[in-house]
Amino acid sequence: MAKMKLSRFRLSMKRFFNKFFRKKKKLSLGIYGPTNAGKTTLANRVSMDWLGEELGIVSNVPHETRTVQTKENVVIESEDGRKLIINLIDTPGIATKIDYEDFKKFGIKGKKAKTRAKEATQGIIESIKWLDKMDVVLVVMDSTKSPFNQINLTILGNLEARKIPVIVVANKIDMKKADVEKIKKAFPQYTVVGLSAKKNMNIDKLYKKMFEVIK
Repeated sequence: MAKMKLSRFRLSMKRFFNKFFRKKKKLSLGIYGPTNAGKTTLANRVSMDWLGEELGIVSNVPHETRTVQTKENVVIESEDGRKLIINLIDTPGIATKIDYEDFKKFGIKGKKAKTRAKEATQGIIESIKWLDKMDVVLVVMDSTKSPFNQINLTILGNLEARKIPVIVVANKIDMKKADVEKIKKAFPQYTVVGLSAKKNMNIDKLYKKMFEVIK
């Protein structure tokens, strides 16, 4: 009889802990988008807000981020006390073509330019492979540019095929040419948040939407 009670107690505790850890499951949150859309700036903002440290280096030079960068166990809290535990994943910018000649415009010459182009190409391949590990993705777009381009459509198409929840981030709303409404009209099926990662504008709206999209 005592053994039966002990067995039931263990089963009860196992169910409790399983239920608890399901609620506390870590989610992989990826940041995707074209080059220089502000992905790493956004990743740094999220990391600074909840960990007090940045994730990667920001630069005006295309493909500064050439490998996947991660911060684990980032705990995001809502105003009503709910928590999201995420692995924050910043990915290299997606591009349809990488030419080492483009890096020369930024003072990177010869062998270094070719090496950078090769690393950037490998980074794109790595980014695409990581899609299968994502639970939710922030697709960052430059709100000063037209959202109708092959890169945005390719990223969203891949995410839709994988049934991965998406939040479209219309970044750089601090710029004069920013047009969030154009992005909303282009992709009405997605949640779109206009913000400036650099100026820390509307970041709280993004966190709120994350709790709505991630269930």
